[in-house]
Amino acid sequence: MFAGEDQLTLMLIVGGATLFVTLVLGFALVGGDGNSASAKRRLANLSHGHTPVMPKNTQRNSARIDDRQSSIKILDTIARKFVPKPTELRARLQKTGTKLTIAEYALITFVTMATIWVLMYFVYELPLVLCIPVGLAAGMIFPHWTIGFLGRRRVNKFMKHFPEAIELLVRGLRAGIPISEAIITVGHDAPEPIASEFKGVANTVKMGKSVEEGLWEVSKRIDVPDFKFLVIAISIQRETGGNLAETLAGLANILRKRRQIKLKIKAMSSEARASAWIIGSLPFIMFFLLWLANADYILTLVNDPRGIYLIGAGLTMIAGGVGVMAKMVRFEI
Repeated sequence: MFAGEDQLTLMLIVGGATLFVTLVLGFALVGGDGNSASAKRRLANLSHGHTPVMPKNTQRNSARIDDRQSSIKILDTIARKFVPKPTELRARLQKTGTKLTIAEYALITFVTMATIWVLMYFVYELPLVLCIPVGLAAGMIFPHWTIGFLGRRRVNKFMKHFPEAIELLVRGLRAGIPISEAIITVGHDAPEPIASEFKGVANTVKMGKSVEEGLWEVSKRIDVPDFKFLVIAISIQRETGGNLAETLAGLANILRKRRQIKLKIKAMSSEARASAWIIGSLPFIMFFLLWLANADYILTLVNDPRGIYLIGAGLTMIAGGVGVMAKMVRFEI
């Protein structure tokens, strides 16, 4: 048997490893947006020269305005100092279509950590070495997953009707109205969230900016290649000329075919995704059910150092298997 201090050190080490494996497992299931780094790099190279470059002072001033959006000044100060990569986090929050700020997101994360820790330690009286890593993992994963889910749901809802929105632009251009007026028509007739985004573009044009600048602002929230194809097509047509209506009509047809292929792939890979979820969640479900049936019996696995070794080994194997399956069912179109 282990001495008291050695056992505590061992439990702390294994607890940290458990936290790491739990984070790996969570991000394997919920991380990523389906766009490979190479695809984003090619799209960035294609759009080089068409993206409007804003003055540095304007970027700095807009960042200050965003940081002051929250009414909780103390949280704003803490968030600016301690939140890593605030620009990327702010972009993820904007994708949800809500007015949630970084400070409010940090507060939600802290409350989630504290709530899980209190429930596990004081209500269910689990060991502290298990409560701390699980609370940290829950606070990091749950808000991150929720924001990602809301952002993906909004983007998917946008892309579902995006080809129809492009066709509205095409009909307007063929009727002889300029692209700026056609965008206003889309803002009035298209469903949400397309309507609100195109209304924002129309307001940007009224403020004196170009259509491309307004569309590039939208692409920060709708960060998918399909939408950037529209911006690049309009930018190239402005520089080289040509029939923009025919170009956009072809783009709408291509986007419909891409969506059909994605749906077919999703249907074909549904079995593998279901297997990943079942295999990944079954050990946790069984642990919870056994704990409800006989808490003393199942907590032996936690209190004994040998059981902690087994927990660490099991979580490592689960994370590896689920991560491989999650990678296998993601295809690039």
